[in-house]
Amino acid sequence: MSMEETHDNLAPKAEETPEQIPPVGEEVTPVVPEPNEIVPEIVVPKMDLSPVQLGAQRVRDELRKVIIGQEDLFDFLLVALFTNGHILIEGVPGIAKTLTAKMLAQTLAVDFSRIQFTPDLMPSDVLGTTVFNVKTSEFSFNKGPIFSNVVLIDEINRAPAKTQSALFEVMEEYQITVDGHTYQLTQPFFVIATQNPIEQEGTYKLPEAQLDRFLFKINIDYPSLEEELAILQRFKSDFQQLVLADVKPAFDQGQILKCRELVEKVHIDDSLLNYIAQIVHRTRNEGDLFLGASPRASLAIMKSSKAMAALNGRDFVSPDDIQRVAYPVLNHRIMLTPEREMEGYETRDVINNIIQNIEVPR
Repeated sequence: MSMEETHDNLAPKAEETPEQIPPVGEEVTPVVPEPNEIVPEIVVPKMDLSPVQLGAQRVRDELRKVIIGQEDLFDFLLVALFTNGHILIEGVPGIAKTLTAKMLAQTLAVDFSRIQFTPDLMPSDVLGTTVFNVKTSEFSFNKGPIFSNVVLIDEINRAPAKTQSALFEVMEEYQITVDGHTYQLTQPFFVIATQNPIEQEGTYKLPEAQLDRFLFKINIDYPSLEEELAILQRFKSDFQQLVLADVKPAFDQGQILKCRELVEKVHIDDSLLNYIAQIVHRTRNEGDLFLGASPRASLAIMKSSKAMAALNGRDFVSPDDIQRVAYPVLNHRIMLTPEREMEGYETRDVINNIIQNIEVPR
């Protein structure tokens, strides 16, 4: 073998030539990795809130068959249902307070009862009575209309204080004590109460302790011109409101309890808990208020903001959720000073002012 052949064999092959450093000023083409070399992004699965969203949408669709407008009321009713709370609806006669409550009960495949509060109503008419059976020589308890899943209390402020007090235990502890015996109510237990803010003759102001047991107080106003026209169009050929029979159940008992479990798992950041605490604490130090909100109000805002987030398809609470539920949670739990009341102030003005003066968490 000649020296030239030996030199050729020792020379590196073309494919084995190491990468050369390009001269200064020459453009360098970056090396793009192959697609199979890209590390896939790890996606953390979100909570499946479809039972809450789909069920809530079915309820809204059924209610819209009869009720025109009142979209906010629909949401607050659902939030109260999903958080095991109760709701007080206030408005002038004829704006579908009772009808909305009845239609909501019709969309739920659970027991429903209605109690018309009157000045002569007795606590036993609500809770039930103990009667003596002559045949067996024993006392037995006949359950009252409060033993149901959805209870509509119409004109709640027309009953006297002793009848109002019959609701204290059942609305807070979901149980009734009669003659030393305690009876548990089945879940869900949901009280929807209505009252008229204008006509005060023959009415009794609700005690603050009872108002505090309502998660929300919703004030309903007159419909807009467009909504009133839509109401006339809907019922112009249906004087008997036969469309009410078309409202179908959207939830059963098990589905409601499942949605409550999902709402409890919605995440709320500690900074938002601090935000809630500041809002409620400020009501106790506000010069325009005679009475501030209790810790029950803080818990109510936290629970309802979780449910509001779930209705919007989010598994976490945002400041917007808190701000949206703050007024219906607080408006019946605070009292204006007499001076501010005479000047025409409203609780909404004070609550909005408190929220605007507290820094929103980022």
